[in-house]
Amino acid sequence: MSEQESDKYFLFPGTLYASREECRITTVLGSCVAVCLWDKVYGGGGMNHFMLPLWNGEGLATPKYGSIAMEKLLERVLQLGCRREYLVAKLFGGANITGTGNEAFMIGDRNAALALQTLDEWKIAVVAADLGGRLGRKVIMNTLTGVVLVGTDKSKA
Repeated sequence: MSEQESDKYFLFPGTLYASREECRITTVLGSCVAVCLWDKVYGGGGMNHFMLPLWNGEGLATPKYGSIAMEKLLERVLQLGCRREYLVAKLFGGANITGTGNEAFMIGDRNAALALQTLDEWKIAVVAADLGGRLGRKVIMNTLTGVVLVGTDKSKA
């Protein structure tokens, strides 16, 4: 892959991106979750980055909510020509950065659970996951090869 800017895309919270062309999608996660979908036969795929698990029906139905982000990402990769039966998933994030044990504030756990449940319902195999813990992550996905690199800031452990 060349180092041209067009080969890179930074994914902000509450957004998603997908491509059949080779592109490196990068995002940074805390309690948010990123789901990468990739077509293992034909290539191409994408990533979402959601902040909260469920849209409550009020306001805009944006991809900042996992229930919306998951649907939109699947729609987008299928529009690109990816085949549902060849999709695999990789999941990242869902950290408990604040370190509280209070269930109401365990947004990362709830985000991860929503993603896993949705993929199970869709019968899309999860081939890699790095979820939970107390550290944020930087994630880089290659949309053509499906390779995902993930790193944490271990100095904060």
